[in-house]
Amino acid sequence: MPTRRRFLLSSAAAAAAAPSLTLAAQSPTEKLPPAIAALTNRRAEAVPITLAEREHRLERARALMHQNSIDAIVITTGTSLTYFTGLRWGQSERLFAWTLPATGAPFIVCPVFEEGRVRERMEAKPASLPSASTTHVYTWNEDEDPYQLLAKALNESGLATGKIGIEERTQFVFADGIAHASPALTTTSATPVTFGCRAIKSPAELALMQLANNITLAVYKACYQSAQPGMTNRQFSQMVDLAYTRSGVTGDASCQVGEYSALPHGSLQPQVIREGQIILIDDGCTVEGYQSDISRTFVLGDPTIPKLDKARKVFDIVLKAQSAALAAAHPGAPCHTIDAAARDLITAAGYGPDYKHFTHRLGHGIGMDGHEWPYLVRGNTTPLAAGMCFSDEPGIYLPGEFGVRLEDDWHVTEDGGKMFTAQSPSLEHPFA
Repeated sequence: MPTRRRFLLSSAAAAAAAPSLTLAAQSPTEKLPPAIAALTNRRAEAVPITLAEREHRLERARALMHQNSIDAIVITTGTSLTYFTGLRWGQSERLFAWTLPATGAPFIVCPVFEEGRVRERMEAKPASLPSASTTHVYTWNEDEDPYQLLAKALNESGLATGKIGIEERTQFVFADGIAHASPALTTTSATPVTFGCRAIKSPAELALMQLANNITLAVYKACYQSAQPGMTNRQFSQMVDLAYTRSGVTGDASCQVGEYSALPHGSLQPQVIREGQIILIDDGCTVEGYQSDISRTFVLGDPTIPKLDKARKVFDIVLKAQSAALAAAHPGAPCHTIDAAARDLITAAGYGPDYKHFTHRLGHGIGMDGHEWPYLVRGNTTPLAAGMCFSDEPGIYLPGEFGVRLEDDWHVTEDGGKMFTAQSPSLEHPFA
């Protein structure tokens, strides 16, 4: 899923925003800012998801299929495919589909010229694809109909009739083709199964997310310590890229300055960092497929200047709202109540009503996707359960002035909500 920064930088306008940061082209450690040079490669700390855990995921998926009267789920590409199989398969116009029947062995439908690549992964050592020994591979040539082949494979699995769950991020052309492949089969959403499995993180998943969050906070702190007035926002983002590379992971961050921090997803306009201006950074990194998403709001230079008095008050309100949301979390609490805890506090402080200045939901689920089920938003009655992970990101945005957002990721425990990282205490000392 594209991050906010990748979305912003996809425009040609962003490419022309500022000269490239000299640091990005320099590899010798001694030429780096000391705080970034001090970062070390933490890749070895990541423990991959085991084959046994993936096998358990298939068992859980089958149980949910039985509960929801779904006879099979079909997944083409994306994070759900990786979640269940360990396969990372690029999306194209050609159908590649992994199917898990509620009863019986999984199977794969793929172009004939991709069979060798599929079998390479099926036979990999150590093994990563669950049920690889019983997975059947059906192949189709370029002039053949892959959807009819999928219908045939379903029939051979005992599903001449039934209900097929389609993963939510499947391209329309694939979902439509599957839906029309057999008049005796009906399609439905696979979300009760995929969400039902992915929403509850295992200890191994939580450990990967903890590492991703730890790395992001360390990178942010190093870049904050290395930032200088006169640097462009694009140069700051390039510095974050470099810091993640030093840490052995892939990640990025948007950087918005002054009045542009009042736009929750930022602006393409070129910006220069000045002393005493609000700086808002956001996004995260990926560790073994698991995401972090952290925002920090801070200033550089003299923190005592009078014009920051209002910003300091807003920061304190946002910090209290973030804490109120976390305090409201416990197993069984409806998702919407977490949003309400933060929103009510912000409204009571004079920055309401409703979405006037806190313009977005409080948070989103997070795991293998930066944004995934469930969401902390009004109207969502989904109850929290131990193992669910979310962002907690209240904000107050004052158009033409500045914005403040504080975002940390957290997970539900039996005792309540627990942050992966320490909250930011102040504008002046964001990483104290």
